[in-house]
Amino acid sequence: MKNTLTLKQINQQLAPFAQPSTKKSLWELFVTLTSYLGLWTLMVYLLKQNVSYVYILPLTVLGGLFMVRTFIIFHDACHGSFCKTRTANKWIGRITGLLTFTPFEEWRQAHNMHHASSGDLDRRGVGDVWTMTVDEYKQASKLKRLAYRLYRHPLVMFGLGPFFLFLVSNRLPGKDSKKEARRGVWLTNLAAVIMVTGISLLIGFKTYLMIQIPVMFVGGLAGIWLFYVQHQFENTYWSHNDEWNVVEASIKGSSYYQLPAILHWFSGNIGYHHIHHLRSGIPFYNLPACQKQIDLFREVEPLTISKSLKSVKLHLWDERQKKLIGFKDLKAA
Repeated sequence: MKNTLTLKQINQQLAPFAQPSTKKSLWELFVTLTSYLGLWTLMVYLLKQNVSYVYILPLTVLGGLFMVRTFIIFHDACHGSFCKTRTANKWIGRITGLLTFTPFEEWRQAHNMHHASSGDLDRRGVGDVWTMTVDEYKQASKLKRLAYRLYRHPLVMFGLGPFFLFLVSNRLPGKDSKKEARRGVWLTNLAAVIMVTGISLLIGFKTYLMIQIPVMFVGGLAGIWLFYVQHQFENTYWSHNDEWNVVEASIKGSSYYQLPAILHWFSGNIGYHHIHHLRSGIPFYNLPACQKQIDLFREVEPLTISKSLKSVKLHLWDERQKKLIGFKDLKAA
C-alpha cells in the first residue's frame, strides 16, 4: 500500500470522528463500570455462599476483560478524547486509573512520549516494548543479552509481566517524570491503599485477594498482549529519526488487529491501532466507523489472531531486511 496523502489531508478526513459525544461517553462509562462492579458483587456473594471456587474462576476471567475495558476508558481520558472538557477527562482518568491501579498523570506522560516516538529507532525507551536491533544485540555484553532474552521470554513478559506492571512499575514514578506526575503516583498509591483496605474490611481480605488476583492477572495479561501486538509484528515499521515519518509509523508500524466483535468490544476497539496512532483524539467508539469510511484504512492489511501468535517468536529488528526476526535467524542476519 502506498499512501499519497499528507498528514494534514489525513487529519482533515479524520476531524469529524475526533469529536467526543457526551451521550455516548456516559453510556460507555455506565455500562462498563456497572458491569464490572456488578460482577465483583456477584463473585463476593458466591464466595460468601461457599460456592466452589472452580465455578467462580471463569467469572474472574470475565472480570479481567471488564478491567481491560475500564482501562481503555482511562486510556482515552489520558488522550483527552473521552470527554469534551479537560477537567472531565482528568477526573474520569483518575477514577478509572484507580480501578485499574494505574496513575493518571504518570501514565499519560509516558504514553504521550510513546505516541511521539513510536517506530523511531533513535527515541526508544519510553512507554514501549524494549526492542533491540540485530547489530545492537550482537555488540551487547553477555549479561545484557541474557537480560534481553529473559525480558522477551513469553513466561516472563506474559506470566510475570501483569504482576510486575501492577505491583512494581505502576507504583513508582519514572526517572524523567515531571513533578505533577510524581505526585500523582504517590496519591494514586495512597488512594489504592485506602480502597483496598476499605473493601477488605467490608468483605474480608482473603475474599478480596481470591477475586482481585485472578482479575488483575487476566486484565494485565490481556493488556500486555494487546500492547505487544500493536507494534511487534514481522513487517512493522522502524526508522532512524532523520527518516522517521509519522504517517508510515502509524499505518505500517501500528497493527490493525482483526478480532471477533466481542473482543473488539471488551478491548475498546484498540485493535484499530493504526487509526489511533494517526489521530489519538478519536474516541474508541468512533474507530470502527472510521475504519469503514476512510479509504486509506480499508487498504491496510489486518493482523489476524493466528498471525499475531507468531510475533512471540520475533525479537530483533533487522535494519537490512526491514523486519523483525527471531533469535534463531541471527546467523542468517
